[in-house]
Amino acid sequence: MKNLLEEIKSVDPKLPGSWPLPIKIGAFLAMFVGVVVIGALVDWQGQWESLTVIEQEEEQLKNTFLAKKKEAINLDIIKKQLIETQQSFGALLKQLPNKSEMDALLTDINQAGLGRGLQFDLFRPGGEVATGVFTEQPISIRVTGSYDDLGRFSSDISQLPRIVTLNDISIGPTAGGVLSMDATAKTYRYLDEEELAAQKKSAAKPAGAKK
Repeated sequence: MKNLLEEIKSVDPKLPGSWPLPIKIGAFLAMFVGVVVIGALVDWQGQWESLTVIEQEEEQLKNTFLAKKKEAINLDIIKKQLIETQQSFGALLKQLPNKSEMDALLTDINQAGLGRGLQFDLFRPGGEVATGVFTEQPISIRVTGSYDDLGRFSSDISQLPRIVTLNDISIGPTAGGVLSMDATAKTYRYLDEEELAAQKKSAAKPAGAKK
């Protein structure tokens, strides 16, 4: 070991040709290892950077996939809710009479009262009021009868196949010892295509335009 150290100390860096063989071999191996290590580091650095970029892209794609999957799940839920809403709306729409069925509905309301033994003192349909694609038909009624019959009449009205509501109900005694009920029955119908077209045309007409 001592001789090797002395040989290394006596080596002239400027004259590698005069170096002893062991030192030449050691220097060559050191240079070879150094070149390999430097080359590997340079090559691996590029691969490491590429790997980092790929991992980032993979994470972005994963996040995008999860977001799209969530949207798809929500879309299925929304579609299902839309179908259910359309079905419910269709069922409600069937409970609304059209224009030709209004007279029959008024007769049904009248018959509901007569069927319970009530006496109609007033049955006056009012003018229709348009509310969007529907119209509201108010009917002022006054009937007299017992408390139980008035209650059964109200229940019969709520169970008609068409939508009818009783509003502004007022009940009081009469001179004959029975009760009198004043109320406004309201039913609704949907506008037909001609009425909808006329409504749109009227809405599109400029204010102040001559008819």
